Amino acid sequence: MAIKKRPVSFITSTEVGLSVFLAMIVVFTFILPPLGRIGLAGRLVIDIFFSLLLISGIASLSESKASFLTGAGITVVALVLRWTDHLFPLPALQVADYLATIACVLLFCLIILARVFKSGPVTFRRIEGAIAVYLLLGLAWAYAYQLLEYTDPGSFSGAVTQSGGFSSWTYFSFVTLATLGYGDIAPVHPVARSLATAEAITGQLYLAILIARLVSQELFHRQRRSDE
Repeated sequence: MAIKKRPVSFITSTEVGLSVFLAMIVVFTFILPPLGRIGLAGRLVIDIFFSLLLISGIASLSESKASFLTGAGITVVALVLRWTDHLFPLPALQVADYLATIACVLLFCLIILARVFKSGPVTFRRIEGAIAVYLLLGLAWAYAYQLLEYTDPGSFSGAVTQSGGFSSWTYFSFVTLATLGYGDIAPVHPVARSLATAEAITGQLYLAILIARLVSQELFHRQRRSDE
């Protein structure tokens, strides 16, 4: 008599790791950014927490050796650049820091997306992964906006010129990603407008494709169970 194999659940070996990683993303995105306005001490707290976020992400999300080595390499580069920038605040190092951070965040998106869209039943961990990707996309664009404003001041107009700091970029990024469009911060540089347009489209397409994929996976899994 053939023994039926149980379907492999989503990231069974790293369930706690994903939950912790998602919780850290939420804290970094919505709680810590205002600390950047209090000066060097606030930035130091943000950078320490972000370093822990990257380390926990690469430790808990990488299953294969190839993805771990790739992620670890990019993460080490991002961390070295970020902390070197504290000691030697050079423009080139700052730009390299932004680019490495964006690459690292996007790599996490790819790793988690591969598991979110993996065949199998829709579980709570899969939903957690989908939420983490959405938040990481917002962070990636936030750093892209910050990089653009750093290299070409005046690319944005409005409240960002008054408050400044990373909190402005996370706010503008997620407002754009969700297509709320309050209008208090506006992109004026052509590249800034292109980035904002791309983020708004990505936010809508991601939700539409995600829902369609998860619904189809759940229906397919239920059909297989009924046939068995």
